[in-house]
Amino acid sequence: MNSPFKWIRGLAAAAAMTGVALSGAAAQDAPSGEPIKVGVLHSLSGTMAISETTLKDVMLMLIDEQNKKGGLLGRPLEAVVVDPASDWPLFAERMRDLVSAQDVAAVFCCWTSVSRKSILPVAEELNTVVFYPVQYEGEESSRNIFYTGAAPNQQAIPAVDYLMEEGVERWVLEGTDYVYPRTTNKILEQYLMDKGVAAEDIKINYTPFGFSDWQTEVAAIKEFGSAGKKTAVVSTVNGDANVPFYKELANQGIAATDIPVVAFSVGEEELAGIDTGPLVGHLAAWNYFMSVDTPENAEFIEKWKAFIGNDERVTNDPMEAHYIGFNMWVKAVEKAGTTEADAVIAALPGIEQANLTGGVSTMLPNHHITKPVLIGEINDEGQFDIVSETEELVPGDAWSDFLPESKPLEADWTDPINCGNYNTETKTCGGAAAAAQ
Repeated sequence: MNSPFKWIRGLAAAAAMTGVALSGAAAQDAPSGEPIKVGVLHSLSGTMAISETTLKDVMLMLIDEQNKKGGLLGRPLEAVVVDPASDWPLFAERMRDLVSAQDVAAVFCCWTSVSRKSILPVAEELNTVVFYPVQYEGEESSRNIFYTGAAPNQQAIPAVDYLMEEGVERWVLEGTDYVYPRTTNKILEQYLMDKGVAAEDIKINYTPFGFSDWQTEVAAIKEFGSAGKKTAVVSTVNGDANVPFYKELANQGIAATDIPVVAFSVGEEELAGIDTGPLVGHLAAWNYFMSVDTPENAEFIEKWKAFIGNDERVTNDPMEAHYIGFNMWVKAVEKAGTTEADAVIAALPGIEQANLTGGVSTMLPNHHITKPVLIGEINDEGQFDIVSETEELVPGDAWSDFLPESKPLEADWTDPINCGNYNTETKTCGGAAAAAQ
């Protein structure tokens, strides 16, 4: 099957877009009355703090900005921040407290899929609105969750297509041992085999969260790449394990010209803790980079640095996903005239929001959004030079077309389907039907 994407080579020059600017609204009267509480559920300690702390910070910025615009429905917004401490069962407990005890109107949360899986049944039981801002493995669609990060067809598949076009024939799928890497690699393994890659040219390996002793694993990658075929690593390594992983690549002399690594969980924030000199040329696939050259992004970066009070702090893809999701939630609440969950859930599909790359993202009936796909090369300043970008925004696909059991499934939370895993062949809902409304 031919790649569904046409790539723009060289540094991306995203066109400036007219429309809603970040600062948009004129100053309004100060909000008053009972605050609308917004849950912020991100790990501020433990193995995922390296990635999630910034997401808490950007949520505080977005809430502050909205209050300066007059709040929401004339009322102030109030952030309720809790730390689940990279403890997956604790996410569910903290979610229950946010909704039941703190009475938050929506929750912006999580990084890992295991934490999202932990809060999902609580969100559905208590019928709340959740925004999840990080790339994930797909194979899920909940009525209560809005997925503003990338599905596999918006990150993993385009990254493999790019590497194939660069001549890669041998593949190392290196991941942290949990649901996101395992499911993503299941999809990628099938996709590669469908493309004619032999089983012996695919190596899959997993390590625990927080893994630090990479010498043996990196040596195995080096050996696998010595077979005379161009080899690449597709990395779903997550959290602070990335720091020693990249250090060991450098220690063993694995340069991007030898065995390029394309990462799905390494962005500007993670690179801030690494000597990037030896990593120049390695890759990441995201839907946003700080280096994107648009007026919207320049304004966002300026506001971020002013809010955080530190010119050295960077922006990254999940921050943009929270920016998009938060503004979509605000628009849906304004459209519904209430923060009541059922009304907001019904209002969200079709909501549009200018993203920071110069386009407009749309919330789809499957609770995913449209996003561009960008490939970036690490440069010696700890940023990414964009080497490839899709010409059009790509709709997120909840169910992979490359897994036989998922291919006939689609998610559509609007009438008349109103189902998270509707089988287009049998015309039946497979069990993830809408809750009673």
